[in-house]
This record gives sequence, structure tokens and C-alpha cells, in this order.
Amino acid sequence: MRPEDVREHLDRRPFEAFRICMSDGETFDVSHPDLCIVARSTIYVGVPDPKRRLVAVRVVHCALIHITRIEPLDGRPRRARRRRT
Repeated sequence: MRPEDVREHLDRRPFEAFRICMSDGETFDVSHPDLCIVARSTIYVGVPDPKRRLVAVRVVHCALIHITRIEPLDGRPRRARRRRT
């Protein structure tokens, strides 16, 4: 995955929470754009404290090469693009 792909999700207005799915099956939820930092080849995701939404209890390092997909956190599937026939 490219850094721009992650930035696209972080920059949406209004922000829509999303889940990052890794190649090892682990997932990380991004519930607020301030809890994710994008670098050239990695992202850092803050795992929020259940009692304080914008305070991270820990930070996980995710290599962009191991991100398999990003999906909306609300469970709604994204609109598929229609193919021309």
C-alpha cells in the first residue's frame, strides 16, 4: 500500500473511522485521524485508551507493505464502481 492511500482515508471530511488489515491477520482500528501518523514506508497507529478517546495507551508500527486492505469501521461496504459493458 502507498502512503497516499492511507492519507486519503485520513483526509476525508467528514472523517470516517476505518480498519487497517495486515497480512498476518491482525487489524487496527483508526477511530480519529489524530491517532495515525503516515511515514514513507510505515504508519504508526495509536491504540486509544478506552476511557480517553484521543489518548493512546500504546502505538503500533505497521509496515505499509504488509497492509492488505483498509475497510470502513461502520461495517458498510464501500460502493463498488460500475464497470462499463
